[in-house]
Amino acid sequence: MTLPMSWSEWAQHDGVALAARVRNGELTAKELARQAAAGVAKVNPALSGVVELFDDVIADPAKDGANLSGPFAGLPFLMKDLGPTMKGRLQEMGSLLMRGNRAAADTFLTGKFRHAGLNLIGRTTTPEFGVCSSADNPAVYVTRNPWNTDYTTCGSSAGSAAMVAAGVVPIAHATDGGGSIRIPAGVNGNIGLKVSRGVFSLAPHMSDLTGLVSIQGCQSRSVRDTAAFVDHARGPAPGEFMPFWTTAQPYCEMIKRDPGKLRIALSHTWGDYTATPHIAAELEKTGRFLEGLGHHVDYTLPELDFRAAFAAQTTCYISNFAVVISNMLAARGLTTPPEDLIEPMNIRIWEAGRHTSFAERAKMQGVFNTTSRGFGAFFEQWDVILTPVTALPTPKVGTKEYLTISDNPDVLDWFGNLWRNFAFTPLANLCGMPAISLPMATHEHGLPLGIQAIAKQAKDGLLLQLAAQIERALDGKWNGGKKPKVHVG
Repeated sequence: MTLPMSWSEWAQHDGVALAARVRNGELTAKELARQAAAGVAKVNPALSGVVELFDDVIADPAKDGANLSGPFAGLPFLMKDLGPTMKGRLQEMGSLLMRGNRAAADTFLTGKFRHAGLNLIGRTTTPEFGVCSSADNPAVYVTRNPWNTDYTTCGSSAGSAAMVAAGVVPIAHATDGGGSIRIPAGVNGNIGLKVSRGVFSLAPHMSDLTGLVSIQGCQSRSVRDTAAFVDHARGPAPGEFMPFWTTAQPYCEMIKRDPGKLRIALSHTWGDYTATPHIAAELEKTGRFLEGLGHHVDYTLPELDFRAAFAAQTTCYISNFAVVISNMLAARGLTTPPEDLIEPMNIRIWEAGRHTSFAERAKMQGVFNTTSRGFGAFFEQWDVILTPVTALPTPKVGTKEYLTISDNPDVLDWFGNLWRNFAFTPLANLCGMPAISLPMATHEHGLPLGIQAIAKQAKDGLLLQLAAQIERALDGKWNGGKKPKVHVG
């Protein structure tokens, strides 16, 4: 099959650039879809990041309603197999229980994607129900890191992160309930923005009340792709629980200007959890880089009860996932999780959370409030908090202690072990704050290490401005200009 572009040329284009070439008549949406599908065929045997490609919309990009006159002009886009549904398509959520589960309708956000001109050409891997840190269950699939396939992509947006990093597509769907956009972005060398509450709709099945910590988003390789994605996919569905907010200027315009001198706080220790000396040194190096851009950088930390915050976050996850699993069981006429169809830690989470009381949830919400107020007071004096995305080196494939195939009998101990590595991301979900992972550092074993910037609610544009300023200073060369070992180019 003759492709319209060489692989090196393809990988040099971001989504905005590819869409521009379609609008200019140099390429067609069908040619883009064929090239992306060929990219999946090229790298997926090594990475196992794509569950299914949709041959019909590769052959006819307008078939499912993609607006080829939209801003993305038919850009091929991979959907994480969790969250927004696509009418008539399977959504199996990384679970044996959900095999054959087919969606009856597009969700609201799926419609926004299509209207923006994204061609949804396939679905990508996720751990079961998005609970754990890696899509790593040999009974389902094992997704591998394109920089070194002995290592995991982390998750839960595992396959999307791998495909963007490997150059298959410039942008892909992701979700984030505690770091699932930012952690795989950091581990795979991508850009990953978790937006504030009130940006992307969870309709019709959830709202910002019931979803609470759940956020939609994307993995990308350029700041302008992320900015364009937010600009064109944001907005409320009718009947949202809370008012959605907007900006005076599109992010695509805002990122063309530097943010001005920022007050940036560095921290590599949050409560009981601290980064390794190497990771702390990489954070300090980033701080010095930002000082060179004219920002004020210093070590400081919000005055928070971190222990209470992580306990509340754990209660939230256990009770939320217990409800998710109960709903899946009820839809199949089941009252208890089948041990041969649901991973063991998810069964224990269901057992631990299904009888969570209103009083426990109210206490949890109280801690969410005090934690959010603490961050709010902090952001009166500081513009951005900078942390590593992870505290420990990227795990190797098969590191069961982080997985829901773990045989750990203690749910609280299992979550506590997660926080030892992934402590820096979930509090942004708890408080509804924006946070972005940028591929600016490197682990000792050579894999990418994301640096996270957090801002106060509704300051998503500020984070994108800072990211764009950094990107310009690096001449667009994230990851030191290196690319993964497994790559289309």
